[in-house]
Amino acid sequence: MATAKKTPVAAPAKAAAAKPAAAKKAAPAAKAAAKPAAAKKAAAPATPRKPNAAFMKEMTPSASLAAVVGAAPLPRTEVTKKVWDYIKKLDLQDPANRRMINADDKLKAVFGGKAQVSMFEMTKLISDHLK
Repeated sequence: MATAKKTPVAAPAKAAAAKPAAAKKAAPAAKAAAKPAAAKKAAAPATPRKPNAAFMKEMTPSASLAAVVGAAPLPRTEVTKKVWDYIKKLDLQDPANRRMINADDKLKAVFGGKAQVSMFEMTKLISDHLK
């Protein structure tokens, strides 16, 4: 059910003229009060970000992933970097759609036999090979 806005029928002209003037005076004050609050929020995150411990935990790659990144235990971030170095070194990105990775024999074992995966699916498939 829609409700209509009620307007006063017989409002004095002086009172109606005074309301917009009061609103105009209050608006700059509200803007001025908002600026210092925004400046305080911007200055607050001065502490450096700490990496998540789960990403920095060293994990052992499976035998098929070890053929690409090595057998030494590495954090997830380093494993992803090494896989991307391997992809770029052998130019395995699809030229038409750079988000797709064309797998060679070593990567097919990591990707579950798929010949082509997206870069977003790749990280999921790599995580299955880390313990």
